[in-house]
Amino acid sequence: MDRHLAKYPVKRSAILPLMFIVQRERGGYLDPAGVLYLANRLTLRITDIWEVATFYSMINTEPVGKYHIQVCKTLSCKIRGAGTITEHCSSKLGIKPGETTADLRFTLSEVECLGSCGTAPMFQLNFDYHENLTT
Repeated sequence: MDRHLAKYPVKRSAILPLMFIVQRERGGYLDPAGVLYLANRLTLRITDIWEVATFYSMINTEPVGKYHIQVCKTLSCKIRGAGTITEHCSSKLGIKPGETTADLRFTLSEVECLGSCGTAPMFQLNFDYHENLTT
């Protein structure tokens, strides 16, 4: 952690990279203990940490499955069929958006723009983009 923190002259600037580290170390999500750790480490308020954590879809504040499918639900993707993609995933996995399969392998989420409007519809599987999707 110190090695990463040393890269940033202003500690607050390290918040997102350190969130990724803490999330990875805590089983794929940023739990309250991880938030407290970051707040103490960066000399920030707990609310400062939560504000950033809840803004970015790649920071999970709840446990997720081994494979996290995040379907973009904003305008470009919606117009090009994101709803159909979500329905297809939901049907195949037997879960609704916001749920995780009983075996903890898959979580299906609908998220705000993932910045791939030109290749809509798309979803992110863990950290990999899958674009120009069809069912």
